[in-house]
Order: sequence, then structure tokens, then C-alpha cells
Amino acid sequence: MAVCCIVRRALARAGIDAPLKGAHLLRRSLACGMLRNGASLEEIGQILRHRHPETTQIYAKVDLEALRMLAPAWPGSAS
Repeated sequence: MAVCCIVRRALARAGIDAPLKGAHLLRRSLACGMLRNGASLEEIGQILRHRHPETTQIYAKVDLEALRMLAPAWPGSAS
């Protein structure tokens, strides 16, 4: 049985109506947790096996505060 089917069934049994279902929910949760714990976008991309950094950035948008801490200050602006 595919991971997506297992996750969907578990969500249904728990009565959870999540906007994301299946394996994508697990991938997004992992990426957000890694970002909150200080992982870099490159590290997250390696774990999720993304070929392009732009794909990993989709996941990073979820936690804007963590993303701000990872981003360097814009030259000439107050940090």
C-alpha cells in the first residue's frame, strides 16, 4: 500500500480534515520542522531529494519567522 493511502486513511480514522493529505503532508511537516530547528534550505532539499532549490523554497514559505532568521540582512538596512 502506498504511503499516501496510509496517511489518508489515518487522517480519516482520526477525523482530521487537513487541507493537505497523503505523503505531501508528511513531507511538508518534515520540512517545516527541520526549518524551525535550524536546518538550512540546502539540507532540507537534500533530505527531500529536491533537484532544484526553488522547490525547497515552496516549503520554507510556511514558516516566515524561521525564514527571516535564515536570510541575511539586506546590505545597508538595519538588521
